[in-house]
Amino acid sequence: MGLILCKGRPENADGRLEKETRLYDLLDSLNLEYERVDHAPAMTMEDCHDVDEVLGITMCKNLFLCNRQKTLFYLLLMPEDKTFLTKELSSQIGSARLSFAKAEFMEEFLGITPGAVSVMGLMNDTDNRVKLLVDEDLLNDEFLGCHPCVNTSSLKLRTKDVFGPFLAAVHHDMTTVHLEGE
Repeated sequence: MGLILCKGRPENADGRLEKETRLYDLLDSLNLEYERVDHAPAMTMEDCHDVDEVLGITMCKNLFLCNRQKTLFYLLLMPEDKTFLTKELSSQIGSARLSFAKAEFMEEFLGITPGAVSVMGLMNDTDNRVKLLVDEDLLNDEFLGCHPCVNTSSLKLRTKDVFGPFLAAVHHDMTTVHLEGE
């Protein structure tokens, strides 16, 4: 069966996790328009290529990072075609020795699991433990693709809605970074 593009939330919540349903409630309460595709679990960027085609966008990379002491946590959003270089980012945010944070921190702070990392997880970070970093190139795109806190659906939202009303509603700011990649 092929992937089907849908407008808005699923018609019913059967089989949906509570965190996914809560996200749809939030997006709807903000009157944000979005399109959705349900699919098999997507764990890698390669898994998202068919989804990208149906949504008419390219999903961005979402990396959950921390400093060596595991006291500062970051969610980095960057274009799929860029390579993440730790040194390049570290110098811009003044945090040396960045590495990928453990799944336990992702679950504790963002309420999501590996494979479902997305800016939407910030709705669960009520203590603002995670700092959002966004590569400036993403801000030039009209739309942003992301998971709704699960990796079995993908959303297409207006970039200005994500980095405007959505971030305001979840009480997060963003820091824009410039990544060259390779």
